[in-house]
Amino acid sequence: MIGVLVKIAWRNIVRNRRRSLMTASAVAAGALAMLLFLGYTTYIFLGMETGNVQHLGHLRVFRAGYFLYGAGNPTSYGIDAYRDIMRLIADDPVLKPMIRVLTPTQSLMGIAANYHGDNAASRTFFGEGLVPSDRARMLGWDQYHTGIFHPLDERISDADESRGLVGIGLARILNLCAPLALPDCPPPPAPAHAGEHPGKIDADIAELAGRDAPQGARPPEGAQIDLLAATVGGAPNVVSLTVAGAQPQGAKELDDAYVLMHLALAQQLVYGREEHKVTAIVLQLRDSGYLGAARARLNALFRERHLDLEVRDFAELVPFYGQVIRLFSSIFLFIALVMGMIVLFAVVNTMTMNVMERINEIGTSRAMGVRRGRIRAQFLIEGTLIGLMGTVVGAALAIVIAALVNRSGVTWIPPGNAAAIPLHLDVLGRPLRALGICVGLVLVATAAALLPANRAARLSVVDALRHI
Repeated sequence: MIGVLVKIAWRNIVRNRRRSLMTASAVAAGALAMLLFLGYTTYIFLGMETGNVQHLGHLRVFRAGYFLYGAGNPTSYGIDAYRDIMRLIADDPVLKPMIRVLTPTQSLMGIAANYHGDNAASRTFFGEGLVPSDRARMLGWDQYHTGIFHPLDERISDADESRGLVGIGLARILNLCAPLALPDCPPPPAPAHAGEHPGKIDADIAELAGRDAPQGARPPEGAQIDLLAATVGGAPNVVSLTVAGAQPQGAKELDDAYVLMHLALAQQLVYGREEHKVTAIVLQLRDSGYLGAARARLNALFRERHLDLEVRDFAELVPFYGQVIRLFSSIFLFIALVMGMIVLFAVVNTMTMNVMERINEIGTSRAMGVRRGRIRAQFLIEGTLIGLMGTVVGAALAIVIAALVNRSGVTWIPPGNAAAIPLHLDVLGRPLRALGICVGLVLVATAAALLPANRAARLSVVDALRHI
């Protein structure tokens, strides 16, 4: 029975091929637009996740309270005996197979100054101390094959604790453009009162740095800045940093204040001769699918050992990530509704015209004993076939266009990035969602045929046969 109805529906579609083609084209356009936007949003979501995991890891372990209050004074929320905690995590039989990189990090803030040369300058900075080899491994994580890769500057290494990186904006502010040979970095204009009075803060920092320098020591090669920060006890402390290079940070506020240094140097600045601690222990997992299980295990482990620690994932550390996902999800929902309405009205119009043109045929079928349910099913199958044809064509076009874009080498700079990355349309990256779009459009086309199908089924046999 179903095969006969499908055969009849197909013949009716072919008989009205022009109208059916236009309707199927509307369905195809809807499928094409929705699948391409799905591919774009999938790429955005996976790209943002990749970038955040590369720099922040999947999970971070903090001392309890740091997430809410520690940004103003990270040194007060240092993790005691962090090496023992790292061994506890690394040796746990549940966590061990999940972890790709386990590394400590230290956040700090203070004043960065360059008092070398004629133009002394200083600025408040936000710093991060890390283990360079661990960070280099983290930057190689690319579970989704996005092609996003930001290698760590090779001029910093575990072997040299005195070298670090700064943001390009901070390098410009501290007059490091010439020493670092930075392009597109003009020299600063001459100050209005040049040569009258050196800045007191610069003189103080220079004096503190001079006290810690060994007698007769040769100054290291390269650009030098001094970092001033308060220790845990509140005393001022200064260390010298050899600036190995400058890297753009994407956001101007961060670019104008960022300092990346070796973990040992950051600890020396913040803790001095006291016990060295860290702000966070970073866990980068082998697969993002492990995130929930790893977080639950960490929390259970800390409860068992009565450790005053908390666990946060990268989405909590970067609220912008969730905001972008919600924004693009809302846009996708809006596009889906618009495309769905277009498909709905296109199919309703086509099927209504089919009913109007085939009233005599319907009356003849009813007079021959065909029941109303079969008439209704015939038109519903026609709507389903039109929706199915349009969806298949739209999906095929979306896959072809995505492949052409992916092979074209087009690049772009997404929000929060400083360097261009390849643009990809990952249409098949989330197959269940792509399948849901296709099935949804077919259901919309079928539902759109329901009203004309009911009208055809309710026609009176006598009136239908008298229709001219």
